[in-house]
Amino acid sequence: MENKHVGMLVIGIAVMVAVIVMIFNFALQDIVGETCSMGKTCSMYKTISVQTGISLSIVGILLVTGIVLLFVKPKEKIVIKTIKEKKKKLNLDGLEKNEREIINLLQKENGAIFQSTLMEKLGIGKVGITRLLDKLEAKQFIERKRRGMNNIVVLKN
Repeated sequence: MENKHVGMLVIGIAVMVAVIVMIFNFALQDIVGETCSMGKTCSMYKTISVQTGISLSIVGILLVTGIVLLFVKPKEKIVIKTIKEKKKKLNLDGLEKNEREIINLLQKENGAIFQSTLMEKLGIGKVGITRLLDKLEAKQFIERKRRGMNNIVVLKN
């Protein structure tokens, strides 16, 4: 979720809390007015003022947080390299035919593919694909990541 959306959400929550606090405050004043016989000098009025002040302070903090989130942009930028950039960097001269096919498939699949999918597309068995991937890992073209019962083969940058 973007900061703007979170900021709007926090501001909305702050407004709702402010409305609830004000409704609660008016209800408490009515109750104290009816039950307290000393009038405005009653200590319960001071308690209501303190509680309202604390509640509105919290609402203020929420509003400021929401406004900050609304207008401040995150500093972190994500850079995604395209497949063309990866193709330019890779030197496939010393690779066998099957190894090149694996690299080409990875490039077509945006740099990641399940090992089982590679087996199907290349028509190679488990042992054969494992040996090919071991060679490519040793040459630092790929790495395998375990995902449950499967391996994902990822093209290195």
